Amino acid sequence: MSKDQISQLDFSSIEGAILEDGKSFSDWDVFVRKIGNIKNGDTGDIATDHYHRYMEDIEIIHSLGMDAYRFSISWPRILPNGNSGGVNAAGIMFYNSIIDNLLLRGIQPFVTIYHWDMPQVLSDKYGGWLSPLIQDDFLHFAETCFKNFGDRVRYWVTINEPNTVAEFAFERGVSPPGHCSPPFGNCSAGNSDTEPLIAVHNMLLAHAKASKLYREQFLPKQGGVIGIVLHSFMFEPLTDDEHNKEAADRALAFNLAWALDPLVFGDYPPEMRQYHGNELPKFTSEEKLLIRDSIDFIGLNHYSTLYAKDCIHSSCSCSGSACLPGGDRAIRGFVSTSAENGGVLIGEPTGMPRFSVVPRGMEEIVDYTVNRYDNKPIFITENGYSSPLQQDQLDGLQHDVKRIEFHQAYLASLARAMRNGADVRGYFVWTLMDNFEWSFGYDVKFGLYSVDRATLNRNPRSSAKWYRNFLRNISSNGMKPRTAFSLWSKVGRGEEE
Repeated sequence: MSKDQISQLDFSSIEGAILEDGKSFSDWDVFVRKIGNIKNGDTGDIATDHYHRYMEDIEIIHSLGMDAYRFSISWPRILPNGNSGGVNAAGIMFYNSIIDNLLLRGIQPFVTIYHWDMPQVLSDKYGGWLSPLIQDDFLHFAETCFKNFGDRVRYWVTINEPNTVAEFAFERGVSPPGHCSPPFGNCSAGNSDTEPLIAVHNMLLAHAKASKLYREQFLPKQGGVIGIVLHSFMFEPLTDDEHNKEAADRALAFNLAWALDPLVFGDYPPEMRQYHGNELPKFTSEEKLLIRDSIDFIGLNHYSTLYAKDCIHSSCSCSGSACLPGGDRAIRGFVSTSAENGGVLIGEPTGMPRFSVVPRGMEEIVDYTVNRYDNKPIFITENGYSSPLQQDQLDGLQHDVKRIEFHQAYLASLARAMRNGADVRGYFVWTLMDNFEWSFGYDVKFGLYSVDRATLNRNPRSSAKWYRNFLRNISSNGMKPRTAFSLWSKVGRGEEE
């Protein structure tokens, strides 16, 4: 495998400084303050204090030999009041400093515009992603980013995981605004069968408008590329029954293709049209032209594989953390997904429910994407391991052998897909350091570095040392590093080992 990049999370997971230097409350800042929403009552108020320690963190990235850094722009830090009230100069200065110091060290910024946080005022004003009004507010945010950072940023992601936003925020209610309905949950507001469809529809159109703006007004001078990031499990049929095989295919369509089909082909997957009917929003002829071919690359966040069971021709029941309710509903494609088959896990467990270790899934999800989207360029924008609490206690927080084994196995699987012709242009580890992992708080740990919650000191785990040596070995073997920049410039193509 050739030289890789490392990813890092967004505002509430690492930045902290929630109201400093002109930043306003995000919807997440409000959501975490409601009792019961976050494990242990944790918040992102301080997180890893990246806002004050970013220079230290950049030095860590540089010391490991990374050549790209994925981070996101906090919407309420740049535009505290949305479209009104102007741009926050302190927020612009903060991200300018990050970008400049990365480039000074030969590290390419790989920037996500929206990674789940929006100014709370927009959620209060019209319901955030449930209103078409959000499209132009997002466009204004994106334009502000292009104007202020685009002269140095060559890699843009508009939205991180619109499919996950829909599921967490509007189906299961575990992200702001916390909407859901039975059987998915018991929230004070929401409709789990329809609101996720509306939210994704608005996110796709917001992306397409930003992409069109970038390509027409900024690309000629800035010369960058723009894409979107989706989370996707790989899905395997629970049994060899044909109905379950069809269910596994349907699960992929209702997760990955839900967003990618419109952005490549101009409309939702036929599988979704078949089962959703009129509930699925329709694109106008003008909107189809707008969204079609509106991405230069596909970002894949992949961690694990699940079993898929058909719920059309058989009944589906769900219990425990291995599966989720609602498999017998159209919003889930009439597919029940689970990490277990007959009580046996599909792979070794991790610290995240349903995130079992299944390395073959990496090759399979890349192959699926290659075949469905004619080998459009791919970045693996997240891939990582969270250690079970008992494993931390057994090995010690710093001696994370299982994390090293995870990355070795998944990278080998990715290398097989690349040898078969997949146009994969970069790989980002999730993540540099332990951080605020949304509803799981600080209990779930993905980092190559641990963070002492009392002192916030960053301490390298064994995996950090392994990854640094892994990158150095690639360079010492005389292979051309697979950097984002060199590949987009069509310079070299390192071979995998």
